[in-house]
Amino acid sequence: MDVALLSWPADAERRATLAAQGVPRLLMIDADAAPPTLIDCLEDWVRLPASQTDIDARRAAILTRHAGHGSDRPVLDRDGVLRCGGEWVSLPPVEARLFEALLDRFGAVVSRDALARAGWPAGAPGRNALDVHVLRLRRRIAPLGIVIKTVRSRGYLLERGSALLSVESA
Repeated sequence: MDVALLSWPADAERRATLAAQGVPRLLMIDADAAPPTLIDCLEDWVRLPASQTDIDARRAAILTRHAGHGSDRPVLDRDGVLRCGGEWVSLPPVEARLFEALLDRFGAVVSRDALARAGWPAGAPGRNALDVHVLRLRRRIAPLGIVIKTVRSRGYLLERGSALLSVESA
């Protein structure tokens, strides 16, 4: 696996496509352009002009993260069956929608608001409902070695962990 080199902002559409496919990406930022918010842990950026040494170091770092996250990324099917590492669990509809929102930004923070919109498209029933469903989701996915971490004042982050880890509190 290699890292796709993209020109930013010119390759914005290609970036989105590659991110959806789980392809590692290095954004080559034009000297006068503002860097984008990173989509996930398989992405990084470097401002041009950059030395080949800097580019190679960024590519190596992305590939290291890919080895830890990308190769055994969880897969959620349309029926709410979550598969990871040869194991699977069935997720109820609300938890499947929450997990899908977290999976779309695997390794990156997802805000509470974004999760609430994903879980309850017609409007969230309240703050406590999200906390309860995230707690239930954590318990369901823990045996698969997947963890949801709370990022204080920001939201939640989905990543691979250890199946032996205890479930974090909300």
